Parts: sequence; structure tokens; C-alpha cells
Amino acid sequence: MTSSTGSKSTGSHAAGSKAAQLRQAAEDAFAEEIAALRTADDRPRPPNWQMSPQAVVTYLMGGRLDSGLDITPKYIGDRRLMEVAVATLATDRALLLLGVPGTAKSWVSEHLAAAICGTSRLIVQGTAGTSEEAIRYGWNYALLLAKGPSREAVVGSPIMRAMNEGRIARVEELTRIPSETQDSFITILSEKTLPIPELNEEVPAQKGFNLIATANNRDRGVNELSSALKRRFNTVVLPPPATIEAEIAIVESRVASLGRAFEIPAEPPGADQIRRVVTIFRELREGVTVDGKAKVKQPSGTLSTAEAISVVGSGLALAAHFGDGRLSARDLVSGISGAVVKDPVQDAIVWREYLETVVKERDGWKDFYKAARASA
Repeated sequence: MTSSTGSKSTGSHAAGSKAAQLRQAAEDAFAEEIAALRTADDRPRPPNWQMSPQAVVTYLMGGRLDSGLDITPKYIGDRRLMEVAVATLATDRALLLLGVPGTAKSWVSEHLAAAICGTSRLIVQGTAGTSEEAIRYGWNYALLLAKGPSREAVVGSPIMRAMNEGRIARVEELTRIPSETQDSFITILSEKTLPIPELNEEVPAQKGFNLIATANNRDRGVNELSSALKRRFNTVVLPPPATIEAEIAIVESRVASLGRAFEIPAEPPGADQIRRVVTIFRELREGVTVDGKAKVKQPSGTLSTAEAISVVGSGLALAAHFGDGRLSARDLVSGISGAVVKDPVQDAIVWREYLETVVKERDGWKDFYKAARASA
């Protein structure tokens, strides 16, 4: 009886700890959906996959199961792109998700790994300081000094763990990793093995192992991939949302999720306010108004969908804690201005001109124009 009670207490504490996390991993946040898909899935599964490729795409794109459970869409866009990405991971080819900042590359990578192998946590974050050890392995120097080189002294990287366990590993910002370090992936991806020359051994990849990498194609100061490494990847380019309605749906969904996660005591933002933010971002990003009648100058920043989500989320917090709980133009203005004006000289001119030539003349936007002018 004591053992049983203790076990229940531990489980409850673990569940409480997860619920209190600022951000849950995809496999935890959507555990119910993943479990339901696995139960309902009767199609063939690649080795070590927890569901079939078709079920993975359903998890990403959304749908309704025979049980009546709705699977929430994780990606709003071209279904074929997700089918290509999933099919790639079912082969011996690694997957490179490429696109401008804010096109959900990391989000898709995380959910792919969670759906396929049950964990999205085997991840290497690419930076200018990422070393070869972060990709291959390091050493426990206390054991190394005490006993010399041994498997016991090897500290495996997330990639080594994925190879050992037959899981998906993730590499964020691949092109941020120095070129000489990037080459560490070539043997892993081509030979499906990780040599440990100090021990005259190697770690063979188990069935189910693969790698998802992400990279921005507009970043400055990136390290171009070698042709040898490029050949080891199938590349899927994730574009910005094709239509304004798709982008509004993405922002609305993610802001609702953030509002719940941060327990923001405000009303859900009205569709009209989200449409304003998305409209401004799309017009400045594309250099033309949504009706195609007027050209506008473009600022230096990318004005991605991710930034639009951030602007609406921040505005919601302002409305909750310093307003009446309803998102207004005043709550949005400072966030939009901060997103647009990255260069204090050039972008400030672009923003002022946009306000005077587009926003001022737009029906139903007088409140936004006045709030923007008041904060300028």
C-alpha cells in the first residue's frame, strides 16, 4: 500500500511539474492526439516509427478521427510539402527545412520528431560556437583520466543518442554552424555510422534514425553548405503563408495557444485586430497594398508571421494588465512599430510614410492611425 501511494504521489508531482512548465515539448502538449492517432492507425509503419506516414501528416495538417477527436492543425499550408517531408524521413535521406525567418521551420521540425519517434528533445542548436563534440561525442574527463579512453567515458551527443535508439535528431540553424564542423555530418548521413577512432570502434545507426535540419535562406553571415553535405539532404522550402486568410488563421491559433499557456486574463483578440496586424505586415513585406493599387516602401526587417504572433501576444498582455482586457489599436501600435523599425533612420521613414499614405486613408482604421501618430 505504501509503495502504491508513493508511486501515485510521484506521478502526480511529475504531471504537475509538466503542467507548470512555461513551454511544453510537442510530445507532451499534444500527447492525447498522438496517443489517439497511434491507436487508430492500422497502416504500415516504417521501422521504429510510432505511427504511419499518413498518420504523421494527419497530425501535422489536422483532421477528425473516427472516435470523434479533432486533431488540431500544426501547420497551415500546402499539404504536399508535409507529405514530401514525411516521405523523406521514411528513407535514408535527411531532411532540410529551408525558408525565411518565421515560416515555422523549427515548429514543423519539432512536431515531425514528436509524431515519428515520440521525442523532439534530441536537438543540436547551431551557432558560431557549435563544436564537433556537440555533433559527435565528448568525454567525461574524470573517467578519461582515471581509466583512459573507454565507452564508459564517452559522452554521447544528441545525434549519437538518436543513432543508438533509432530516433529522429534535430539540428537547428544548420548554416550557423562553422563549415569545418558541418562536415562532421557527412559520414553520419552517408555511412549511417559514427566512428570513435580513439577506441577503434563505431556507433552504427539503428533503423528509424534520421535527421531534420533547419536553415534560413536570408540570414546574413551564414556558412554555406558544401555540395557534399547538400547532397545528403532532401530540401523542402517552407514559404510564407500564401494568402492573408491563411496567415490570419495561423496567428489566431498560435495567439490563442499562447494566451492559455501564459494565463493572460484578457478576451481573445478580435478577428479585425488580427487582420490589421497581418495586413500591415504583408503589405510592408511585399511592397504593395493588399488590393494591389499602391506600392509601398519595404523596411529592412522580414516581418514574419512569427513576429505578427509576437505583436498580437504582447498587445494582449498590455490589454489584460494595463487596459480593459480587450485588445485595442493602442495595445498593438507599439509592438508593430518595434517590429517594423529595425533601422531607426531608414525604417522610421518607411513607417511614417506608410501611416500617412495607406493607413490614414483606409476606412475603419482611424483609431489605429491616431494611436500610431500619438506614439510616434
